[in-house]
Amino acid sequence: MYLNIGLIKEINAIFVMLNKSVQSANHFNRQNMPEHHYKATITWTGNTGSGTSGYRAYERSHLISVEGKPDIPGSSDPAFRGDRTRYNPEELLVASISSCHMLWYLHLCSEAGVIVVDYVDEATGTMEETADGGGRFKEVILHPKVTISDQSMADKANELHHRANKLCFIANSVNFPILHKPISQVRHA
Repeated sequence: MYLNIGLIKEINAIFVMLNKSVQSANHFNRQNMPEHHYKATITWTGNTGSGTSGYRAYERSHLISVEGKPDIPGSSDPAFRGDRTRYNPEELLVASISSCHMLWYLHLCSEAGVIVVDYVDEATGTMEETADGGGRFKEVILHPKVTISDQSMADKANELHHRANKLCFIANSVNFPILHKPISQVRHA
């Protein structure tokens, strides 16, 4: 087999230049994209007097605070000794995905001329525990029931859920599938 060392060096030089161009372009794109920063304060309120001296010695209660907004009462899932009257992180994750999707969806509908008059999503999430005591979400399923004003826009209304999922900041940040089972209905006068 005949190897042309000069040709191999040229091809390698081209790959090095292309790689540098891609890295430079990626750096440029990251440098020019806006960043948004968020801050939340979590305050544990579950010390019953002996701190974390034992697994059953403390409550999982806490407050989620963001400056200038009402506090959110938090706890763990009741399966993990949490208070069922408070929001748990798993519920808040499902709610964040659903909320982000809805906001993108409404935006896209307004741009596409689809008039949405009502939107309700009964989102669900499935988390599995792992052998080491941890866990992870397997999936979240959104069940948006969207009421629109014009039957002729029903197909477009359903299509926009796919685009909303691609744009949703939260959906782009998780490592599990987010499925959609939308229902579009028309408002009757």
